[in-house]
Amino acid sequence: MPEPMTLNNTKAMARFQEALERRGLTMPAGPIDDAPTPEEPGHPEYHRRQRAAAALSRWETATPRRYHQATTTHPQVTAWADRAIEDIETAGTLLLFGTIGTGKTHEAYGALRRIAAAGLPRYSLIATTAADMHGNLRVHNDPQHDIEHELTRYCRIPLLFLDDIDVFKQSETTEQNMFRLLNDRYNECRPMIMTSNLLVRDPDGGRDLAAVLGDRLTSRLGQIATVVPITGPDRRQEFR
Repeated sequence: MPEPMTLNNTKAMARFQEALERRGLTMPAGPIDDAPTPEEPGHPEYHRRQRAAAALSRWETATPRRYHQATTTHPQVTAWADRAIEDIETAGTLLLFGTIGTGKTHEAYGALRRIAAAGLPRYSLIATTAADMHGNLRVHNDPQHDIEHELTRYCRIPLLFLDDIDVFKQSETTEQNMFRLLNDRYNECRPMIMTSNLLVRDPDGGRDLAAVLGDRLTSRLGQIATVVPITGPDRRQEFR
């Protein structure tokens, strides 16, 4: 029986090569590298870029227009974002504190942008102020507004940014909600960013975060938080 003419057959390949040569054509010897390039589906870098584009779109949706150009420039904030990219469960909490207008919020949104640009398998965030969060967790006339569902959403979102953590009207309810939120994220190793105008503990006895959050939460923050002072003049005054 004659040998089948297949491209995998050595003799058939030889005859095919001879036919090409008679026509002045050549065929490269050896296997052809048809692996996808970074610009093609199937290559890990292609899919990382696709995830990064989707994550940056989510970041922009969650970010106020004023901060759409935000990038982090502070070395400690950049290092925290890189730890979150490497292993989001060990990043812990980033607490930025400083006087009004020094750029804490800008740095926070910049860190979230840096994480988005890395193209992680999952990127989902909530960015809000502590005051707005507590407002959302108040009893509403709308029967469809489920406070427990909303609190669970804040607890379980992979990335949470609470701006001005010390600016809200304190009550038994807000204290309880804050404790449940921070305690749940602490227990489940979910990272978050917070900003504050207050020191964690004021050595001079002034108002500090310990007075706002209580000793139990302050103790947890002391274990998991990267505390970064953001110093400088009031940038809002500079650009008037």
